Amino acid sequence: MSEKNNPNDPDTLDDDRYVIEDTGDTVEDIEHEMEVAAQEAVDGPAAPAAVPVDDFRDRYLRTLADFENFRKRSEREKNDFHRYALAGLIRDLLPVLDNFDRGLDHAEEGDEFHKGMALIYKQLFDVLQRHGLKAITESGVRFDPNIHEGVVRVEDASVPSHTVVEVMQKGYFLHDRLIRPAMVKVAVGGPDEVAPSGT
Repeated sequence: MSEKNNPNDPDTLDDDRYVIEDTGDTVEDIEHEMEVAAQEAVDGPAAPAAVPVDDFRDRYLRTLADFENFRKRSEREKNDFHRYALAGLIRDLLPVLDNFDRGLDHAEEGDEFHKGMALIYKQLFDVLQRHGLKAITESGVRFDPNIHEGVVRVEDASVPSHTVVEVMQKGYFLHDRLIRPAMVKVAVGGPDEVAPSGT
């Protein structure tokens, strides 16, 4: 038996021949299959020549691969849960951010009320940014249906066609997942080229 096929060699467990698709089995299912395979290996078949040892070895390695796939999938799901656990709460807070934006747009800039609102808004937004919130605020970029929702079209030959000329309501990402598209005003009637969005 070559060193490459040695089941005690950790490099063998990464051998692609034994990695199979994630079947969605639970830990209990995989543990049960491992116990059955181990018991069959100990008891042996009624006719020893009927089942080669290689079949048991292959079954054992496949079960280990199943378990490793399950472990990786569980780890990925756990990481995703922690990364996006606040998505519902943040989505509920977006109208509050919108109202802050509207209030700041209509308050008289420079007075104490405006300064106080701006400070509270900045505090709130900084906390949300630390948890992965990113705003979509760019105008002058090409309309991208994946992150923009066009609500107004304007004829404007001075800019390339399909250019976002105004963000009417900010959109947001949570980490790399879109939680709300930006509502935008889109220019039509100009030349056909504009640089793609950097968002």
